[in-house]
Amino acid sequence: MKKRTYGYYGVVLYVNLTTGKIEKKPIPTQDLENFVGGRGLGMKMLWDHVKTPGLDALSQENPLMFMPGPFSGFPPPSSARTCVVTKSPHTSPLQSKYPHASTVSYANMGGFFGPEIRFAGYDGILITGKASSPAYIVIEDDKVEIRDAKKFWGMRTDVFDKAFIDELGDRRFRTCYIGPAGEKGVRYACILNTAARAAGRGGTGCVMGSKNLKAIAVKGSKQPEVSDYKWFVELLEQARKGFQGTPSTENWRKNGTAGALTWSSSKGTMAVKNYREGTFLEVDKIGAAAAREKVWIRDFACFCCPLACKKSGITRKGPYAGLVHDGPEYETGTMLGANLMISDMEGMLKAIFNTDDLGMDIISAGNTVGFLMEAYEKGLIDTKFLDGIDLRWGNVDATLKIIEKIANRDGVGDIASRGVKAVSKKIGKGSEKFAIHVKGHELAAWNIHADPAKGICYATSNRGACHLNGNDPTEQNTRSMLDSLGVCLFAEGGYGKTLIRHLLSAITGKEWTPEDYMTAGERIFNLEKMFNYREGFNREDDSLPDRFFEEPLTVGPRKGAVLEKVKFNEAMNQYYEERGWDSKTTRPGNAKLKSLGLSFAMDV
Repeated sequence: MKKRTYGYYGVVLYVNLTTGKIEKKPIPTQDLENFVGGRGLGMKMLWDHVKTPGLDALSQENPLMFMPGPFSGFPPPSSARTCVVTKSPHTSPLQSKYPHASTVSYANMGGFFGPEIRFAGYDGILITGKASSPAYIVIEDDKVEIRDAKKFWGMRTDVFDKAFIDELGDRRFRTCYIGPAGEKGVRYACILNTAARAAGRGGTGCVMGSKNLKAIAVKGSKQPEVSDYKWFVELLEQARKGFQGTPSTENWRKNGTAGALTWSSSKGTMAVKNYREGTFLEVDKIGAAAAREKVWIRDFACFCCPLACKKSGITRKGPYAGLVHDGPEYETGTMLGANLMISDMEGMLKAIFNTDDLGMDIISAGNTVGFLMEAYEKGLIDTKFLDGIDLRWGNVDATLKIIEKIANRDGVGDIASRGVKAVSKKIGKGSEKFAIHVKGHELAAWNIHADPAKGICYATSNRGACHLNGNDPTEQNTRSMLDSLGVCLFAEGGYGKTLIRHLLSAITGKEWTPEDYMTAGERIFNLEKMFNYREGFNREDDSLPDRFFEEPLTVGPRKGAVLEKVKFNEAMNQYYEERGWDSKTTRPGNAKLKSLGLSFAMDV
């Protein structure tokens, strides 16, 4: 008799856009137990689907997966995250025998899309192939259709979001979609839902565009079974109380992530002027207090989230008066504000709106524009290279023009659409020293001159530079689990150390010990590492840009701070030793793989 599965359906929806074939496929029970869901289960499915290294991420064979976790669709607070897992079109190793070598990508988005996948009766969606013309997918419980999207192709996301709901005729559908950047193959295009929530990093929108897929709409009426309902309800009440009235909860509600703008600047850890500095002297003009006074009107929350960290408002003055959009957040306000030396709140919000509207990752876009600004300042490129754009620091108009060019891959925007690594290679002239990326993936909005631990975080992230990776193995394993469960990182403190684990036990019926929990996170992280190692990534790819070792900060409270190369290398060696990885190749040892139940990856 088949063992009953609690907390899951044990089913993934497979859609082949080339053939039109739609299937429900079972998930092996062992995979659910070992890889949990979300990021972890998506990684295992990617490993099983991409059997050999070097697959072109833009080929029909590369799967695009939408993976909610086992908490998603249930009411534990702040547990609506969805990981979009695929092979990245944006990363690359320094050396590999495979022309299309790249890392795994696991972009994480909030909102309501993931829970609706679960309501429709699935633990994930896996899409392969390429539609013969623009298409969208509609999922309503067991009914799944591929429909014509030609009339929507080319639409920006803000207009499309409204038009698509009108087309569907039912606001109960939850949707995600790409903009023109994804359609045209910008390597850091993103996937958006609910206007401005994004699976931003690693080029997920580029993969979606390569499949001629404009959007997905989901509506469902189901829910998985809980193993121990009484215990689950008791734990749920504890979880809710853990968020009530705490300073952390109130701070998220009041300031969102924008509260970190002034904080990070005061600590010297902000990305300023293409990471040349860590403190933005005009940060108060773009911070949370200024936004609350001048812009914000409403606070928004994801499914079953008490934090409501998303902010939305309207620009009331200047050339962009009347603009309604979300933001600023920490990453968007830094990358299209401080990093470009823009302190004009209204101009910065226009840049944020346009980048979202075009469907691009704001982190990579802001990093690329900042790199071009510095290359222009240093005389390494001129206005001819920039198609006549006077791309000076703080120039909002020039920033808007270059963003438009990138999204359309027009002129200089064509090479810029591939990111700073590609642009630097084209320019040369020593520009690689201030091309701020790891493995081709642009750094997020946290500077590391004065934060060596964050340097380890960026260097060892399996999707290329990622500020959410965690600074050490324990933190990385924990975050792998949060991404796999569907729990928002911001909510971790509200749960405490044991509640998440107990909730997982109550939902699934499996007793999750502290050792089981941490081992699962380590298993997921190591399988990602083996995927990258198989592609040709090794020790030389776990490195940081020269700027952080050679150019000390010149302003702010951490003036003079710089990373020390010897100490950084020593810390990396300690990291590999703790991980059980070879310090020269970074390959996880066979003993480690075997202990984690990853013997199937040992032949790499």
